[in-house]
Amino acid sequence: MDQVFTTTSLFSLLGVSALAGIAYAGAQVLLPKHASKRDRYTFVWLAFDAMIHFSFEGSWLWLSVLGRQVNTSVGPFAKMWQEYAAADYRWGFADPTVVSLELLTVLGAGPLCCYILKQLASNDPTRHYWIVVLSTAEIYGGWMTFCPEWLTGSPNLNTSNPLYLWVYLFFMNMIWVVVPLALMVDSYSEIASALRTSHKKPKST
Repeated sequence: MDQVFTTTSLFSLLGVSALAGIAYAGAQVLLPKHASKRDRYTFVWLAFDAMIHFSFEGSWLWLSVLGRQVNTSVGPFAKMWQEYAAADYRWGFADPTVVSLELLTVLGAGPLCCYILKQLASNDPTRHYWIVVLSTAEIYGGWMTFCPEWLTGSPNLNTSNPLYLWVYLFFMNMIWVVVPLALMVDSYSEIASALRTSHKKPKST
């Protein structure tokens, strides 16, 4: 029986955990002491999100453009993505739909995360608009990654073991649905509240 959880699996998951730790440390250093818990959680997520986009997904994008593909590449990042491609084959052969989505993610969502982090550090309330924009893009990206696959019977998904199904395919993708959705709802509430308050103010004559 082939080994499922490998050394590459271990170091890949440790790498994700390390980025989460760096994001948490960044919130402690860069946010004002009086920042709310909600803002701290948001900062940690966005910092983690940005680092994942730039490092992990950025490495995949580099390995998947200009005629390259993960399955024929070498190096630690190639090994990591070959591991993930065992669960979703499309990530091994530079599927054009996935490449298109990752171009937007790495070059668009990553910088936008950094911009919102700057707004958080300066307590700029206009960040809520950009959080809605970012969250919408993240959720849409997840939908367009998997919906075409589901509609065709999921020929590229390997759900034969718990690691591939629950860790790689479910957890590593659903977190980019659940957290952005929560952030979107929260920011919508902030924007709606501000608009209602502004609307109720008596107009000066």
